[in-house]
Amino acid sequence: MYNPLLESHGLPAFASIEAAHVVPAITQKLADNRRRILERLDSGEPANWNNVAEWAAELDEGLERVWSPVRHLNAVSSHEALREAYNACLPLISAYHTELGHNRALYELWRDLSERAEELALDETQRKLVDDTLRDFHLSGVDLAPADKEVFSRLQQRLSALQSKFEENLLDATDGWSVNVSDQHRLAGMTPSGLAQARQAAATLGEAGYRLTLDFPSYDAVISYCDDRDLREQIYTAYATRASDQGPQAGRWNNSEIMCEILDLRLQLSHLLGMRNFAEESLMTKMASSAEEVMDFLRDLAERSRQAAQRELDELRAFAAEQLDIPQLQSWDMAYATQKLREHRYQYSEEEVKAYFPVDRVLQGLFNLANRLFGISISLSDAKIETWHEDVRFYDVHDSTGELRAQFYVDLHARKHKRGGAWMDECRAYHAAADGVRHPVAYLTCNSSPPVDGKPGLFTHDEVVTLFHEFGHGLHHMLTRVPYAQLSGIRGVEWDAVELPSQFMENWCWQDEVIESISGHYETGASLPATLRASLLATRDFQAGMQMLRQVEFAMVDMRLHMLETAPNAAEIQAIVDEVRQEVAVVRPPAFNRFQHSFAHIFGGGYAAGYYSYKWAEVLSADAFAKFEEKGLFDSSTGTAFLENILEMGGSKPAMELFKRFRGREPRIDALLKHMGIAA
Repeated sequence: MYNPLLESHGLPAFASIEAAHVVPAITQKLADNRRRILERLDSGEPANWNNVAEWAAELDEGLERVWSPVRHLNAVSSHEALREAYNACLPLISAYHTELGHNRALYELWRDLSERAEELALDETQRKLVDDTLRDFHLSGVDLAPADKEVFSRLQQRLSALQSKFEENLLDATDGWSVNVSDQHRLAGMTPSGLAQARQAAATLGEAGYRLTLDFPSYDAVISYCDDRDLREQIYTAYATRASDQGPQAGRWNNSEIMCEILDLRLQLSHLLGMRNFAEESLMTKMASSAEEVMDFLRDLAERSRQAAQRELDELRAFAAEQLDIPQLQSWDMAYATQKLREHRYQYSEEEVKAYFPVDRVLQGLFNLANRLFGISISLSDAKIETWHEDVRFYDVHDSTGELRAQFYVDLHARKHKRGGAWMDECRAYHAAADGVRHPVAYLTCNSSPPVDGKPGLFTHDEVVTLFHEFGHGLHHMLTRVPYAQLSGIRGVEWDAVELPSQFMENWCWQDEVIESISGHYETGASLPATLRASLLATRDFQAGMQMLRQVEFAMVDMRLHMLETAPNAAEIQAIVDEVRQEVAVVRPPAFNRFQHSFAHIFGGGYAAGYYSYKWAEVLSADAFAKFEEKGLFDSSTGTAFLENILEMGGSKPAMELFKRFRGREPRIDALLKHMGIAA
């Protein structure tokens, strides 16, 4: 039977992929890889670069070619049959990777390559790849006794399944709540685009009225603008209790026990490797040297930000009491009062500004910026490709010589059965293999408001920032020049440095000349008026102290949970959340708030004991951008230096070494505090 997932050439045939293809394709690819491993180990050939590193890269890339489109479809177009097939493959893939990590003969092949490094004249990047691989073997349990390896494998498979289940519960809880409002008066204050979106959501289901959901564009349209306080409280309660034991769906899709078991499994795996806790294991592949160093870093940020945050909160409370008749500010009032204060202080209307950020104008402005900074040209591709949704676009990236450097998919809008948030993921990695160069391909995914009432898709400025962020990850993946797949793009980069290019790109959204390039009224094409632009730029450090403490809070909860040496129960997880809030937060949410039950970054994604990376890397990114401010925003030599020392280098060298090559020194925190309006 034809199986599009087993096509070895070309891009994924998304429109042809069916759930029934998934398990057979993965089963066959894993069997092929196992056979090739046995053949290699039985050959007795002495280790060299091609028959160890390049051979291993081919195995990995072959499996990724099958699994990447499945993983992506499960995130952007989930349905029951696909979900079942995806979940059926998780233990198969987990078992395979654990098998590789426990294969002593395979480890010794890499060790032999390491010992022959000088004889084989391996270069510095090749040696780093070998060293990283040997480290990963140890972290995968290659040194364990046979009985412990069996336990390790079982725990890994269970952990993989639970992380997927956590995200499924969150998606189902998000999709599973909605309310239809028939009385438009209850929606007073909502923007025209928010109302149109709610009306369209109802019409899609054949209903009259306005349907409100927990997809973020819909949630934000209510929580930030709706005058009806009871309605804000209703949607806040549903959103803040998703997949938990609280709220309108209490106990349904509940992640409580899943969180506990995930933490327990990570702890057991770390103990098997001889480590005290999962944080210690996680930091083996990061820039930070210890959990204590991370906590000191976070507490320092909190201390520097607290005074500003408290001042901002006091101001918001006073404004809400005096101007909005809200004497006691509650969590469901925060976004609403913040929006009103922003409009009052800066004469700034998000809805008015949004009209100047149509999708096509923003994308073209972003691509023009990339051309100006890094000499690349981006255009819609002529390639005949299949996509998973009609909104998806596909682009080519050429360098200044006309060489095709990369390609990428863009999927911008929120919809049912699509995971929330925004991300960049790999479709193909760069690899200069013996049979030719394979250019990288990326997925860029966001969840902005879809087009409504015949208008094009329009971005809020926050959504523009999100797009630039994910595009920064994409540049890191796509512009790499590291020829070895294991270290190309974001691979091999310390996790607390991987956000450097993405957060670096965010800075451009606040530059006057760039705003001119990415904006134009969706009907007239007119530039963003000077008064509106000035108001927008003035909001950059609005409530920066509160925003900083919120991120520090998340990062400290993550690190505290993974520093534990015994697994917590649900009540103990909540106690840690409460303790962290007591230590650093100025805003206290209600007791029913269960943000941890939707904390997919650490319970579903790859940020466990690593959420601090956003702030750690923001120090790097702010300091890197400061060099552009010093030399001239569009100074070509600075852009080239960032391209050559950061974007092209992937994981070929330690992140600190690459940063110092670009900046000429180690990073300083001053630029971050300056950009956020918090005095150093």
